Amino acid sequence: MNKRSEKILVLTVDFLTINLAGILYFLFRVQSGFFSFSIKPEFLPPILVIYFYWLIIFTFVGMYRTWFASSRFDEISMLFKASFVGIFILFFAIYIDDSMHGVTSGSRILLFIYWGMFLLFVGTGRILVRSFQRHLLVKGIGRKNTFIVGFNQNAFEVCDQILQHKALGLDIKGFIAADGKDINKNYKEIHALGSVENIQSLIDEFKVEEMIIALEKKDDDLLIELLAGASAKNVGLKIVPNLYEILSGQARTSQIYGMPLIDLMPQLMPEWERKLKRLFDIVISFFILVITSPLSLLIAVLIKIDSKGTVFFKQERCGINGSVFKMIKFRSMFSDAEKHSGPIWSQKDDPRITRVGRIIRKVRLDEIPQMLNVLKGEMSLVGPRPERPFFVEKFTEVIPYYKRRLKVRPGITGWAQVKHKYDESIDDVKVKLRYDLFYIENMSLRMDFKILFRTFFVVLFGKGHYE
Repeated sequence: MNKRSEKILVLTVDFLTINLAGILYFLFRVQSGFFSFSIKPEFLPPILVIYFYWLIIFTFVGMYRTWFASSRFDEISMLFKASFVGIFILFFAIYIDDSMHGVTSGSRILLFIYWGMFLLFVGTGRILVRSFQRHLLVKGIGRKNTFIVGFNQNAFEVCDQILQHKALGLDIKGFIAADGKDINKNYKEIHALGSVENIQSLIDEFKVEEMIIALEKKDDDLLIELLAGASAKNVGLKIVPNLYEILSGQARTSQIYGMPLIDLMPQLMPEWERKLKRLFDIVISFFILVITSPLSLLIAVLIKIDSKGTVFFKQERCGINGSVFKMIKFRSMFSDAEKHSGPIWSQKDDPRITRVGRIIRKVRLDEIPQMLNVLKGEMSLVGPRPERPFFVEKFTEVIPYYKRRLKVRPGITGWAQVKHKYDESIDDVKVKLRYDLFYIENMSLRMDFKILFRTFFVVLFGKGHYE
């Protein structure tokens, strides 16, 4: 089952079970005759409001993430935690409402009866969905092609677990050998297909979606080479930790039937924060577009008066996971500025920049139209600066980790932008990459607000590209 089908199925089952719990509670609370009302509550509006309330709660706590190797007990445990938070909020909302009206409705106690119904119906629905998914995986539907990196005892143990538990949905296509001497050897008829050096071509050839790394301590140097080779591919990476990392608490592990695994380069920002970040992007970008519309009109007129050409400048940039999109800005250079030179960096006293362009660049007004990219989900307010595909490929040749910055949505501003000037040389790129990787490893709403705050002062005091 692909991600889209899984999400549709889970959303549909949740819609049915959440509303079924709501209907049953309404029948018990209103239609049973056990309770009296001065005004009889309506039926449909409250049930729909409550459904959307739970939809928001479930989205923020990550209950619609792709399911992989989690037990049904884990699913129910997450449901219990999410519903506990939701009921807790409802309990105090009813308490505040009762206090404001000076009444004691008793609804707060009955809320726990609703919680029991909710857990019963939604929990049953979730278990049925996950059981259905497991059945499909065992039958060979929706499985993922997998490599095991390493040809040693650790790798063989991982292989045994995967072969034993078909419900994991992993099909081992082969081993990736750390030592060239192991190539073409096999374990349980599964061959070592190649080495880390040709990992990218092997991923493409076998359409691999997951890799489990089981290297020995002496092969740690290969891990950097492996990450550099696999970072350009949309492949899930997990590593078998050594005993010291587990006992010392240095590794945050997940499990596959008792086998500890560490996710490499995971989405570090919690699900609820990522959803809130996206909501914040939508609200703020729309607000900025509205309030700056008179200013944008003025800038458009000045650009047309100042030089020939279009008002807007569109250029291909690399987005999340390497997807290419058209970034839009107010034109600040003469038309066809790179017609003869090809793609080049901006420079101090750049002769290609127009008079109006120099002003709007200084206070970053040229970036207002990028709010449209944010609205469409191609960019975020905060993130690594989107780069042109030409330069992405060029930088990757000399900086193996460069494409790791493509794992998150690019931003209008970011940690690298407020800490360092625009790129003029490969050394600038390396410096800014360190800032970008620091941001990716420490992503949080708190850090986003900090970056936006610093960006505000950069714009306020006119510290643009060149002062």
